[in-house]
Amino acid sequence: METRWVGPHGYEVTAAMRGDRQVLRLRRHGELVADCFTVDELRRFVDLADLCEVITLPFGGGSGRRRQEAFR
Repeated sequence: METRWVGPHGYEVTAAMRGDRQVLRLRRHGELVADCFTVDELRRFVDLADLCEVITLPFGGGSGRRRQEAFR
């Protein structure tokens, strides 16, 4: 599962590999801004306090319709 953080003005940060090193890949509106090797380097581009982690919830099997009906 990919971890990513989003922020205002279309910024998105994901972990990626560049060669044999892990980087923090910064994109804005889908366009690559920078591959940062440290958090301090990333901080030059975005205010880290503005970033929110996107969490994908692991929904189990079954249809969403049954889950919705259970809450009626």
